[in-house]
Amino acid sequence: MDSCETAPLVLYTARAPNGVKISIHLEELKAVYGGPQYDAVDLNLRNKTKKEPWFIEINPNGRIPALTDRSRGGLNIFESGTITLYLAQHYDKEHWFSFDPVKEPDEYIDMVQWTFFANTEVGPFQGQPHWFFILADEDVPYAKNRYLNEARHLYSVLDSRLKDRDYLAGSGRGKYTLADINVFPWVDRHALVPVDKTPDEWPNLKAWLERLRARPALQLGNVVPPEQKK
Repeated sequence: MDSCETAPLVLYTARAPNGVKISIHLEELKAVYGGPQYDAVDLNLRNKTKKEPWFIEINPNGRIPALTDRSRGGLNIFESGTITLYLAQHYDKEHWFSFDPVKEPDEYIDMVQWTFFANTEVGPFQGQPHWFFILADEDVPYAKNRYLNEARHLYSVLDSRLKDRDYLAGSGRGKYTLADINVFPWVDRHALVPVDKTPDEWPNLKAWLERLRARPALQLGNVVPPEQKK
């Protein structure tokens, strides 16, 4: 993470899956291109700043992540999947972490569908167990069982997709793309709820998780913003 007043991007984020997927993407871009540099503003999940008028102008939904691109007239973008597509369009001209939609249209759509799968299925159905097992004031067994079973089902879908593959999208063994970046932060936090304390039940998913965890840029992005000392 870089912190300088002239950084072209401002990332409003927290140490949570939807936030770190953007910092991971940014760090991967920096590793290849040397940029873009970005400022990370910590809006942790208990920070009520997200509901203040100045932030609502950036993200009307009042949630992280959001991105401001100072280099493009202060353009604001919200929703994590949209932000990753935006970064790919404007800052990954050589398609290191995506596919060329003109030259590789089928592989591009394959990447987009797994990216949407991450944001409409994996995130919501793993996020709900996080809430009901850890944060909720009331014990709701039906909700716990429902969302836990859904999360396990989605892990099975991912494991099936990764059979004889290294990454989620693309032909052959696949290519590391936005699809992987969008899914990773959720699966990486599987131990927060009893989806499975060790993902041995899904060996292909486990191998994919270990493969991604070994990436230096991903490791940097996965700890943005730094945890504040108490």
